[in-house]
Amino acid sequence: MATLEDPIEIGGVTIPNRLYRAPLLECAGNGPDAVDALIDDLEPAAESGVGLICQGATIVRGDGGCAAPGMTRVHDPDFVSRLSRLTDRIHDYGSRIFVQLEHGGLRSMETWHAEYRREHPDLEQLAVSRPPWQLRLLDRLGFLDYDPRVLSTEDVYDLAADFGRAAASAVDAGYDGIHLAGANMGIVQQFLSPFYNRRDDEFGGSPAARLEFLAVVHDEIRDRAGDVPLMTKVPAETPAPPAPVVRRKLSLEDGVEIARRLERIGYDAVVPVQTSVVWDMSIVRGEYPERAWTNEGLQAAYDAAFGGSTRKRLVSAANRVQSLQYDFESAWNADFCRRVRERVSIPVLAEGGIRERSRMDRLLGGSSGGGTNGGEPPACDMVGMARPFYAEPRLGARLLETGAEDTDPRVLCESCNNCTVPQVTGAPGICRTPDVLRKRGELEREGVYDRTES
Repeated sequence: MATLEDPIEIGGVTIPNRLYRAPLLECAGNGPDAVDALIDDLEPAAESGVGLICQGATIVRGDGGCAAPGMTRVHDPDFVSRLSRLTDRIHDYGSRIFVQLEHGGLRSMETWHAEYRREHPDLEQLAVSRPPWQLRLLDRLGFLDYDPRVLSTEDVYDLAADFGRAAASAVDAGYDGIHLAGANMGIVQQFLSPFYNRRDDEFGGSPAARLEFLAVVHDEIRDRAGDVPLMTKVPAETPAPPAPVVRRKLSLEDGVEIARRLERIGYDAVVPVQTSVVWDMSIVRGEYPERAWTNEGLQAAYDAAFGGSTRKRLVSAANRVQSLQYDFESAWNADFCRRVRERVSIPVLAEGGIRERSRMDRLLGGSSGGGTNGGEPPACDMVGMARPFYAEPRLGARLLETGAEDTDPRVLCESCNNCTVPQVTGAPGICRTPDVLRKRGELEREGVYDRTES
């Protein structure tokens, strides 16, 4: 049975342990300070011993496609080459780093960010098919602003080539692997989902055809970047509203089948996640971020993002309702991961609500699971977290090699989501909860985050 400290191999690359920092918004952009900002954000996790660092979603094209302000673009090889400073720093600690490639499609800022739309009036959203009626209704009501360009067959191949070119530049800059953003309403999920994909060419019309975009992206990356480790998130749209609001969506069984097909295509690992058909709190879960919404210093930026105080209040109200609908659940993707792991032979990575070392051991099937893991087989081969690294950038030092058997480290993150909402304004991803920051300060003074081994 695996333990958190055991190494693992993904696509021929050895990861020194089974803890990973899941992709987050770094909000580093592409300016002169971008590389330094990424180093400041990602290096602490490697320094604390985390085996794999997943840089957050980066955009493969130079225009459009950003789902939030400040996302880094990796379309320019000259810029990407400068990221070798980042990869070198991560490697100095023995960790590995994967970059997550993304395009937002219908989730892009040119859809929802009012100020960005005014500043970029000519930008169109890339669409897999004509937007579903639910999104067209929100457009008519003024909450979204759609001017979609449905991708032709040739356009789809061109977009896949952009993923391949970005991957090749990343490998040249020292990245150890490629992680596709296959969920959270990005363009990859839009290809996979029957909610979005109603195409009648080779990229739509059946479950196998909806997967064809990922097959072409795989081939482009292999042709341009070689045998670099390649993994992707695999969505199941179980949190989506039920019929009649949403009739067509990906079930858990659909997600398992997608994972099986991806292994046959040649993907080296998968990250199964339950996510809605739209961007909502099913992605993060937890509490309503009261502190973030009432922050006086952010009100003007919220107004600019949402198009005025009235729309801001409506979004805040929807956020409150969703926080009740999608209550926090420990390791909420575990069952989905376990189902996938029973059907594939490639590594399965789990994230989403994993907060305690003992839970990690049970998911991996390690010693804390008593050998039989409570009668259930292991759920995954690696465990990851995202928001807890905002709260504790050097979290790995507290979780790895804990020593005393009676200790069960738990992350400080309270899943309050006060770190997430400000990012719609371009604010950095940091913990904003005083109690958590105070506890982190106490642990820092105690030297808890100091690694005992290099």
